[in-house]
Amino acid sequence: MKFSSRINSFRSRPELFVPKNNMDTCDLIDRMGSVEGLTHIELNYPEHFIGQDKARIKASIAQNGLEVGGIALRYNKDFINGEFTNPDAGLRKRAIDITLEAAEICKFLGGNTVTLWFGYDGYDYAFQQDYFRAYEWLVDALRTVTQAHPDMQFSFEYKPYEPRTFSFIGDVSATLMLIEDVGSANLGITLDFCHMIMKKENPAFSLFQSARKNRLVGFHLNDGYGHFDDGLMLGSVHLMQTLEYIYYAKRVNFNGLIYFDTFPSREDPVAECSQNIRMYKALSGFIDRLSIAEIDQLIKSQDALKVQGMLMKMIAQ
Repeated sequence: MKFSSRINSFRSRPELFVPKNNMDTCDLIDRMGSVEGLTHIELNYPEHFIGQDKARIKASIAQNGLEVGGIALRYNKDFINGEFTNPDAGLRKRAIDITLEAAEICKFLGGNTVTLWFGYDGYDYAFQQDYFRAYEWLVDALRTVTQAHPDMQFSFEYKPYEPRTFSFIGDVSATLMLIEDVGSANLGITLDFCHMIMKKENPAFSLFQSARKNRLVGFHLNDGYGHFDDGLMLGSVHLMQTLEYIYYAKRVNFNGLIYFDTFPSREDPVAECSQNIRMYKALSGFIDRLSIAEIDQLIKSQDALKVQGMLMKMIAQ
């Protein structure tokens, strides 16, 4: 299993860590390197590279026994009116340029995936967005960046809202439609558990839909209560849905990066990340002991009481 985590989570509880350089990117990488079982790291561009030496970052990753899974885009508040759908043509071009720069950084660090999350491509009011125009801008921009780097995997991470009231692409079906319209073989989908819960999707079904279209690239795992992007520990709220999600990940033979997108603010981030890894392994191990075939028969019965019995068996172990 390949496990990664959110680098900014390791800024929390600074009193538990002695930084060398005022908690810069390399300090955060050093802290992540102390997590048992963590194998990969994903950095944000340009956030984690501002005023930083990319060669030093690359060396720090290697020194901590980690590998780069990919780069995630984080556009600043200059793009508050949109990234790829911004009404300002100059800002749309700048967003595209930043994305292309991120792909180059990803290659330099040895990563293979650029994750696209557009927090500002959306709207807050009726009649605020020209849907026809904005959608064409989005499709054209995605074609530009994906075709410029055909050897790089790009992945779209959707979110229904926050910070915008409505995201332009906010659910699994809209994302799959967008990917089809873009038409690039190297564009896929990253599923964020909290985002799916916010949209009232069943995460395992969204996984099935993505895998059926051969577009499943990665996971962002966490948990929450469904109103906001809570970023709680894996399995802490939706234990049964998390178990079903991992079952379907096994069923579709997912072998990509398992990324924990959690927000520990009061917890020791090293211990919190370790707990996420242990929880994933525990749920995965339970499925293996029960066997895919046995669970398959349980599903075919469509018997909710038997499903609850399975949960009780897991608790008893």
